[in-house]
Amino acid sequence: MERFSRSVSTVVLLILILLATEMGPVVADGDKICESPSNAFKGLCLRDDNCDIVCKTEGFPNGDCKGFLRKCVCTKPC
Repeated sequence: MERFSRSVSTVVLLILILLATEMGPVVADGDKICESPSNAFKGLCLRDDNCDIVCKTEGFPNGDCKGFLRKCVCTKPC
């Protein structure tokens, strides 16, 4: 029973960590950040710098890997 409880606690902790990474960017001075999924990025987004390069070719200043399925999301000030 104790082993099951420990396993459940571990799963809950991992879910909380995943949800914490889904939080949006920190915005200063009331600036809003608009997000758009990349149209050019193909495959699983594993490195933010690869996504950032593709987003720059699409006219966005930044890009990050986001979500459980690791999609490339381009960002810009609204």
